[in-house]
Amino acid sequence: MREKTALVTGANKGIGLEIARQLGGKGFRLWLGCRDPGRGERAAIELRKAGVDARALLLDVTSDASVAKAASTFGEASNHLDVLVNNAGIDIGGFALPREQRVDDIRAIYEVNTFGPIRVTQAFLPFLEKAGSARIVMMSSSLGSITSALDPTSETYGVNRLGYNSSKSALNMITVLFAKTLAAHGIKVNAANPGYTGTDLNEHHGPRTVEEGAAIAVRLATIGPACPTAGFFRRPLQQPSPPRVVTAPGDRRLLVRFPGMRYRGGTFVRDGRFHGSRSLWHR
Repeated sequence: MREKTALVTGANKGIGLEIARQLGGKGFRLWLGCRDPGRGERAAIELRKAGVDARALLLDVTSDASVAKAASTFGEASNHLDVLVNNAGIDIGGFALPREQRVDDIRAIYEVNTFGPIRVTQAFLPFLEKAGSARIVMMSSSLGSITSALDPTSETYGVNRLGYNSSKSALNMITVLFAKTLAAHGIKVNAANPGYTGTDLNEHHGPRTVEEGAAIAVRLATIGPACPTAGFFRRPLQQPSPPRVVTAPGDRRLLVRFPGMRYRGGTFVRDGRFHGSRSLWHR
């Protein structure tokens, strides 16, 4: 029986590592795309100790040369790729308003969040096509939704992060265009929204665990032929009650409030910890 292979970018920690762990539990041979070889190898060792067939792959999604080299290295070991999860993502620039965020910061965000998935998908397409019915998952966010950005009742309405939000909006369109192009090859391409998951990206403020955040990507990576393509999917938040948008006393800005958090002195706090003065934000 032919082995199942999967590549996850940004897989040395957080949601990416957990996606790899869960796919490994389903019998996939995992390639961990990481720009830091040391961290990548440590992650691979961790997974191998848990019984997952995992190996690190040096891959910087911002570099054409690095991505090409990674594809060449992969091709020396396998002639097919069943699953590609474009998980690598960053956000920089703090809570700068759109009128204030530096273009250099926005450009850096796009290199990882938007151009990175294009580079990697294009480079590994020959292997995905040989798999026969491959799956590509783009890790997106509800912050990329234009509809939510315009809806005052949306939990993300007050989160106006110019670089990050727009990079995910672009990624959603990229998902659709790849899905249309690759449908004839039996390849399904979908966007996954992990929800507000506690990771390094948000200083571990999110109420969702990495196990919960990874679940939707794993599901989309293993869907059958009758399932949709070119979609945007998210699992419901696993918490007693849903988040809601509130306006803090004396502050006209909209904020996202989750159970267990309360507003105090211009910030949200939970268990005495600072959780953002302007808003809480999703992946």
